[in-house]
Amino acid sequence: MQFVKGAELSEKATQNRMRDVPVESKRGIIYDRNGRELAISISADSVYAIPAEIKRSQTEQETAQKLSQVLGLDQENTLKKITANSSFEWIKRQISPEQAQQIRDMKLAGIDLTEESRRFYPKGTLASHVLGISGTDNTGLEGIDHYYNDLVGGTKGRIIIEHDAAGREIPEATHKYIAPVDGGNLILTLDETIQYIVERELDKVFAERQAKSAAAIVMDPKTGEILALTSRPTFDPNNYNDSPASNRRNFAINDSYEPGSTMKITTAAMALEENLVNRDTQFYCPGYVKVGKETIGCPNHRAHGSQTFAQIVENSCNVGFVKVGLDLGADKYFKYLHGFGFGQPTGIDLPGEAKGILVQPANAKPIDLATMAMGQANAVTALQLTNAVAAVANDGKLMKPHLLKQVVDNEGNVVETYGPEEVRQVISAATAKELCWILEGEVTNGTGRNAYIEGYRVGGKTGTAQKVGPGGRYLDNEYVASFIGLAPSDDPRLVVMVVVDAPQGYPYYGGWVAAPAAREIISDSLRYLEVPLRTVEGNIAPQQAEQVIIPNVINLPLAEAQSLMGNRGLTVKVVGEGGLVWQQTPRAGSKLTKGAQVIISMSPYDKDGIGGEITVPNLSGKSMKEVARILAELGLHMIPEGHGISSNQSPAAGKVVTQGSTIKVEFQPLE
Repeated sequence: MQFVKGAELSEKATQNRMRDVPVESKRGIIYDRNGRELAISISADSVYAIPAEIKRSQTEQETAQKLSQVLGLDQENTLKKITANSSFEWIKRQISPEQAQQIRDMKLAGIDLTEESRRFYPKGTLASHVLGISGTDNTGLEGIDHYYNDLVGGTKGRIIIEHDAAGREIPEATHKYIAPVDGGNLILTLDETIQYIVERELDKVFAERQAKSAAAIVMDPKTGEILALTSRPTFDPNNYNDSPASNRRNFAINDSYEPGSTMKITTAAMALEENLVNRDTQFYCPGYVKVGKETIGCPNHRAHGSQTFAQIVENSCNVGFVKVGLDLGADKYFKYLHGFGFGQPTGIDLPGEAKGILVQPANAKPIDLATMAMGQANAVTALQLTNAVAAVANDGKLMKPHLLKQVVDNEGNVVETYGPEEVRQVISAATAKELCWILEGEVTNGTGRNAYIEGYRVGGKTGTAQKVGPGGRYLDNEYVASFIGLAPSDDPRLVVMVVVDAPQGYPYYGGWVAAPAAREIISDSLRYLEVPLRTVEGNIAPQQAEQVIIPNVINLPLAEAQSLMGNRGLTVKVVGEGGLVWQQTPRAGSKLTKGAQVIISMSPYDKDGIGGEITVPNLSGKSMKEVARILAELGLHMIPEGHGISSNQSPAAGKVVTQGSTIKVEFQPLE
């Protein structure tokens, strides 16, 4: 009978006798919304040691040498582990089947194997920034695997075996098996097919433009469900250590940026809701506007002249939006800004979401209000902006974005369902529908023409924002190009965001970089979802014949011009000969009935000829490098003045000059 330290010594005796081997649970399977496996758990053997048994066998050196050889370990470190003063030591976890068989065949005293589960992502890099990664200890480290670790991780089990003082297993003594509890299975809102489409298009633009980073999001505006979300650069979660840690950063939710003109959607919503404007309200743009001592101009100082509110959206007119912002006033602007969810996390079920950076209302000056109204000064995440535009597409109701749809057990029984969650009504349904109509004009007539899809009504907005450098100054040569769209605009099923950070080359505008990728995502996704085309050929009355927008093909090669026209169902009549289109009739942006004819005039310049006549092309809005290339192909010489984007030329476009002539081109910086 022990009276002194009885309980303490009894506990130590129990610890000496008991061998406690952990048994890992299997992490639950992660599925897409249609039951396709995105992350599973596979069995893998792990090697462990019982140091007391190895010491008793007196085979420490031999055991360390054999283990190190098979497992590729340092022999000295292995020896320290197998001779440690502990009852249990992991040697190496989740080894290959071949290594496990070699360990079994050697029958080393005190060395044994236990089965563990290892995360495996059968689709490789697909949705890697959403799924995240899981460590060797069966714990989620990033992404959904981390956020829902308690749901999907399960509970560990144990094997408890009683041994004698010499480390030998005691027959018919305490043998206890505590079974692990496997984790729940998650059904996400992601659609694997749409995710493939999104990643395919983002890969193209990311590689072609050699961008620093990029992101794309597809959301169902009515439910807040994320159908696809991805960032670039990417990584393989099965071998995440093979890529830099920075590749795992989720640009779509972790990083804030100044959005530029895509933010004008929310400014327009505010003005319409407050009845400051309607689609026909008249504005006049002289090319610039004074705010205090500062001057804000439209791109290239272009004067848009008289235009309606719908047209200032189509033209992305800075002057018009500055006037709208100043008329709203700071109090109302910030009220709606917070109403749309900016300056705070959206609450998406992913770790590390940024909340963005807003100008402090108390410090906001008129110039701050002016620049905020056109998309500068404030920084937002791609997800925040997607969610705000989704509210416009959802009759003014802001939803909470989410990725988890259901939790099910191994028998397929639904344990829990996560439905749509409305956050607040930001604008009225009438305002939202009016703005959707205006945004459709931006795609058919404005800067978003490259997102036009024949047969589907698409609304949206382009954005080209100068990046802010380390010192707080805007960088001259780095931009964030983006496009956000909703479709079909009369009853939106999807909101699509594409944002590309620091695209290389020209043109770097959102309408040229991001809009084409968004067009392909929207088009393929709507077809996959079996959303019917707006019109069916052959069933349209003559007075209801489908109208299509004429694309701009000036300065394009003939083959490319014919392809663009053909994609919209237009026929082409070619006038003249040469390498580039210098004129088209009707002009770009006009509407024609599908099947109608467009006349394109080619430059008569013959590269093999000498002293021939050449029609001067339209060079406006192009970089100096692009102008030099076009003129060189035509056998003309350039006399440049200034820098930036071409704003004027002499002789004018359409004039006929002799090969070898010089063309004076004026360039102005882009604001």
